[in-house]
Amino acid sequence: MVEALAAALVIVNVALVARRSVWNYPVALVAVAIYAWVFATARLYSDALLQGVFFAANLYGWRNWAHSRATAGTVIVTRLAPVARIGWLVAIVAAAWGWGLLMHRFTDAAYPWWDAALAIASVAAQWLQARRVIESWWLWIAVDVGSVPLYAAKALWITAALYAVLLGLAIWGWIDWRRAAVRQEGKVRA
Repeated sequence: MVEALAAALVIVNVALVARRSVWNYPVALVAVAIYAWVFATARLYSDALLQGVFFAANLYGWRNWAHSRATAGTVIVTRLAPVARIGWLVAIVAAAWGWGLLMHRFTDAAYPWWDAALAIASVAAQWLQARRVIESWWLWIAVDVGSVPLYAAKALWITAALYAVLLGLAIWGWIDWRRAAVRQEGKVRA
């Protein structure tokens, strides 16, 4: 039931993120604390450690989003320049390879490479989302697609189902944030 509680909180959190609500952050902090325990007991160590990174990133994001809302009246979204997209992709691949190698060599991780790739992509997505970058949703979509079969392989059925729901929410978030960006760009031009 602990896994179900964490999953429910994550759904609420991501729905609030998609709506660009600053209230997503308190919910996220509780959810990641619970999931750290769930993943550690399943020997998905990259995912367990990832929850600590998420906790810190959520604290940063809460401050960043609150500042945007206070100064602009809303949470302003941004886009990466094409060269920055390439840089992020290269960094994600390199970090995933390095982390996967560490997990493979020094732990009894169940799926060290798969888990590492999803963990590193999640860190990048969370960081970009904390900075209100639309491309964060692309990464979340990729993470969700890769996470469903990983958690199913570990018999974490609630979490596998959660990531299927999160995939839909990530697509919704991407669409909503793109619409917000178009509205923002229209205001700048006017």
